[in-house]
Amino acid sequence: MTPEMRAVCFLPVLCLSLVVAGAHAGPARYTADWASLDARPLPPWFDEAKVGIFVHWGVFSVPGFGRFSEWFWSWWQAAKRAEEVNFMKKYYRPGFEYADFAHEFRAEFFNADDWADIFKASGARYVVFTSKHHEGFTNWPSPTSWNWNSMDVGPHRDLVGELATAIRKKSLHFGLYHSLYEWFNPLFLADQASGFKTQNFVAEKALPELVDLVKTYKPDLIWSDGDWEATDAYWNSTQFLAWLYNDSPIKDVVVTNDRWGKGCYCKHGGYYNCADRYTPGKLPDHKWEKCQAIDTLSWGYRRNMKLTEVMTLPSIIQDMVYVVALGGNYLLNIGPMSDGMIAPVFEERLRGLGGWLGINGEAIYASKPWRVQKENSTLPVWYTAKNSTVYAIFLDWPAKQFLQLPAPKISGATTVTLLDSPTMPLKWAPLTPSAGLVVMMPSMPASPGNAWCLKLEGVV
Repeated sequence: MTPEMRAVCFLPVLCLSLVVAGAHAGPARYTADWASLDARPLPPWFDEAKVGIFVHWGVFSVPGFGRFSEWFWSWWQAAKRAEEVNFMKKYYRPGFEYADFAHEFRAEFFNADDWADIFKASGARYVVFTSKHHEGFTNWPSPTSWNWNSMDVGPHRDLVGELATAIRKKSLHFGLYHSLYEWFNPLFLADQASGFKTQNFVAEKALPELVDLVKTYKPDLIWSDGDWEATDAYWNSTQFLAWLYNDSPIKDVVVTNDRWGKGCYCKHGGYYNCADRYTPGKLPDHKWEKCQAIDTLSWGYRRNMKLTEVMTLPSIIQDMVYVVALGGNYLLNIGPMSDGMIAPVFEERLRGLGGWLGINGEAIYASKPWRVQKENSTLPVWYTAKNSTVYAIFLDWPAKQFLQLPAPKISGATTVTLLDSPTMPLKWAPLTPSAGLVVMMPSMPASPGNAWCLKLEGVV
């Protein structure tokens, strides 16, 4: 089969789905073009979930060094960044290759149920796990990644499968991150050298892996990445997504992001990631997600991480509230150690987040942006809404025990409660005859996250 033929028919299952799509009348089907695919409604579970956990884990976790440690191989061998080059010269023998790290990726303390317990305790409603990063090592026994997967070398375990089972036992949604490209795969490098006129890597590696992941693990979410060097036409993204939405075993529940080729992000796909740590300045008109790492300098684990480089619990909650008030989802990343342990500081942050959500989660889960997202009167306040209820989240306590909220329009049925004490209505007075209120606050309840939430009923 020539590369040109592969561009049209790179996998029999996908080709069959396209043939069947035009062979009979029936429910509307998505065609392999962005106009059709972008019109697919987002499965509602994703917007309702609001909070997810991102997990970057792979061979890169073994050296666990440097800014953006998950890029260690590229920094060392391609960019020849001084920090990584000197690190290898100082601590490893001459001739040591990156592939040698895989033998040290043992995951000897990895317990999927322990991870799932922590993720559940964080208050997250979904988990996105790295099936394969740009290094090409797969955390499952991929049939197209011989001797460079977690079953053949290193842990000798199906890490994706174990975690999928544990996550679902906790009634959380399970998603998979997958990098389309691989830095040093000969097939990809050959396609790259051709100006991406050939598609051997796509036909023989990238898309067979995606189909295998879908059929084997049935993820609720596919977080695509590593797309930016070539267009979606090279990656055959629209063909894959048409099969995914029409005929795959997860067609009715799966959610996808926007990283499907150069020029796609913030434009095509399911929800939008846009850039890493995307932080819009105003309410977007499309569902979006911010991914943010607790370690502010890396997605993968860093053995040289310092406490001052780790997000505090209040900064995490502030970031999450900002995102949710603007209609986004918050995907908070951790990088486990190569032995499978989650650093105590990461666990502490996740459990702290869960503690705050245990009190204030009704203002987050399944909420919608309100007509006013933020105002700053007594102090900064973020708003969310659910049905006829409005929530006012504030990230500091008013010094004089009075909190002004100019935006809500009050009525005779207006009531105000603090979610820390939901059965105790608070006293309030109108700020003006028709709008706004001044709330008399109670004694400040303890909040390690330094954030509180008022529930406003009978306001518009």
